[in-house]
Amino acid sequence: MSEETVAVPLGGPTVRPRRLRTTPALRRMVAETSLEPRQLVLPVFVREGLSEPQPISSMPGVVQHTRSSLLGAVSEAAELGLGGVMLFGIPEHKDATGSGAIDPAGILNLAITDVVAEVGDALTVMSDLCIDEFTDHGHCGVLTPDGRVDNDRTLAVYAEMALAQAAAGVDMVGPSGMMDGQVAVIRAALDVAEHTDVSILAYSAKYASAFYGPFREAVDSSLQGDRRTYQQDSPNARESVREALLDIEEGADIVMVKPALAYLDVVRRVRDAVDVPVAAYNISGEYSMLEAAAAQGWIDREVAILETLTSIRRAGADIVLTYWASEVARLLG
Repeated sequence: MSEETVAVPLGGPTVRPRRLRTTPALRRMVAETSLEPRQLVLPVFVREGLSEPQPISSMPGVVQHTRSSLLGAVSEAAELGLGGVMLFGIPEHKDATGSGAIDPAGILNLAITDVVAEVGDALTVMSDLCIDEFTDHGHCGVLTPDGRVDNDRTLAVYAEMALAQAAAGVDMVGPSGMMDGQVAVIRAALDVAEHTDVSILAYSAKYASAFYGPFREAVDSSLQGDRRTYQQDSPNARESVREALLDIEEGADIVMVKPALAYLDVVRRVRDAVDVPVAAYNISGEYSMLEAAAAQGWIDREVAILETLTSIRRAGADIVLTYWASEVARLLG
């Protein structure tokens, strides 16, 4: 029986990677990175004293919710299969110590109770643990007489805030103030009060960024100046890994990088260095830039949104906080 001879081009078989791109089904099958509703968390704002939702001018499509309208947003998030919601509260009255943050009748704590009652275990209910929305100076901590943030006095407030949120029923707290030792103090306070099941999403690498501008409108920030003395400096990447490892040692269950897009390299560094889930926050300025470009007809909006969030996942984020979370879940439908 004779063997057939097959002619092979010089240099071996022709390699054509594009063969795996020929159809949508084939591209889906070999995709290296997935984007799923369960990986997305929706940040939501609830404002005390509103009678109807208030649009945020610099964030088209995003609103400050009433307590009532908030329930519709979180119910939809649960139905869409999102991983969770992150709650931010905006009080009517602020003071130097952010006392509304620890008041059981404060807007954020009431919102936590409302949301937990509405969605139960169908959605992870997270809450921002920082006093910047509640202080009349807009900083994330209590100030010294000369205007500096007092790290250790602030930690005591954070512990009280954690207990108030846990009592309200929160599943996960998100300390975002970048105070040294914040995770350890919060974990200890929760454990002593027998809130051992409340987990911690640590804002481990939170940079002092220009991309927070629209968020300041969203939370009616009173900040004058900046937060560069306690948030990270943009040239630094190794520092983020060190911060994440410290937070894990102190008891963080998840660590986060914020912002996301300008710090994708940091997301990857942190992902490679830790063995807990990594989150990244696709923040307000990133959202607003894309929305503005789309409104001008300069980019294909939906395709750009999906590409943006996929890039954050590809960099290594297990969880993405994004204002597009519900919309993207519908698109992925």
